[in-house]
Amino acid sequence: MTTVRLAVRVTPRAKRPGLAGRRADGVLLVRVGAPPEDGRANSEVCAVVARAIGVRPRDVTVVIGPTSRDKVLEVAGLDEPELAARLQAHG
Repeated sequence: MTTVRLAVRVTPRAKRPGLAGRRADGVLLVRVGAPPEDGRANSEVCAVVARAIGVRPRDVTVVIGPTSRDKVLEVAGLDEPELAARLQAHG
């Protein structure tokens, strides 16, 4: 199965969860409403990204940085060009 990795920066306890653009270095900015406790923010990060790119939440996992605001997610079932196209279509 094809997988691709995606660097993200998370803002927990946000009033409006969702994707918030990209930094100059290409890192995707993700806002979540959940607090960074007991993995709740990680679960929501995966759900927000999955919804934005049109995959199931279980296809997105945190592989680096589970306790950090800077994380690396792994997305199963997509390759790099497909992920880039889906993120571009999202805005």
